[in-house]
Amino acid sequence: MISALENLRSLIAATALRPAAPELAAAARHVAALHAPGVKAVLAYGSSLRGEKIAETLIDLYVLCDELATVSPNPLSRLACRLIPPNVAYAETTHAGARLRIKYAVLPLDLFCRKVGPASANPYFWARFAQSCRLVHAASDTARNQVLAALVTATTTFIAAARPLAECGNDDVLAIWREGFKATYRTELRSEREDRADLIVAADLDYYISAGRATLGLLGSPTPGPHMAQRAWASRRRRGKLLSVLRLLKAAFTFAAGADYLAWKISRHSGVEVKLKPWQRRHPILGALVLLPALLRKGAVQ
Repeated sequence: MISALENLRSLIAATALRPAAPELAAAARHVAALHAPGVKAVLAYGSSLRGEKIAETLIDLYVLCDELATVSPNPLSRLACRLIPPNVAYAETTHAGARLRIKYAVLPLDLFCRKVGPASANPYFWARFAQSCRLVHAASDTARNQVLAALVTATTTFIAAARPLAECGNDDVLAIWREGFKATYRTELRSEREDRADLIVAADLDYYISAGRATLGLLGSPTPGPHMAQRAWASRRRRGKLLSVLRLLKAAFTFAAGADYLAWKISRHSGVEVKLKPWQRRHPILGALVLLPALLRKGAVQ
């Protein structure tokens, strides 16, 4: 009989190792070359895997490196990655005559593996990579196996944290995913639609059913109970909001046209149009502070 753990490992490997779309492969090659030769793996996740036209969206990639020195030659940038991972950057390339826009995070593989586990109180990493994703590039069998093991850890960490939030307990595995994603969004300054969690789950329904059931087969009784779980998520929200602010401040300086990127992302996910004035582009942090109250009132960020 196949154990629940073996079943989960096989399911995640089969999903992550599906052939990547040519656009994703081209994007991965481009960003890997920017950090060569120390790139161990490149992961794709997000809307580019959920049926949207890749050339019309922003490709989300994670570049996993051998060490901090590969992340950046700048000592301050490396320190920023160590303290508030990941570092985020923007790149563009072309494929078959189409422009590809890429937002990519970069951090060491060993740090990534730690952050997707239960020792990381904030769900920023483990909630993202409990989702269906694609391993577009692996430099070696060892790197591939490390990444696949990290995806299994992310999934078990997510389900364990989200299960007490679903009133159905183990009866409706999709409710666990939905409630977990909704709770995760509340830990960040997210600009997501109310039905975002539903859309993510619906985009790969069979995967979430199978991965959820396999994971529940590994877990015992919910620990902690609902009351303790709510307290844990309240703590995650407080810490997560602060980390989101710090990451946004990093992004304002990491990206070329960082302020325009942030405005585009908020508009795209919330439907609330954000228009920047020239001075806000020149001074992205001050501009963000001025915009934030209005965005909160309109529900563009939460």
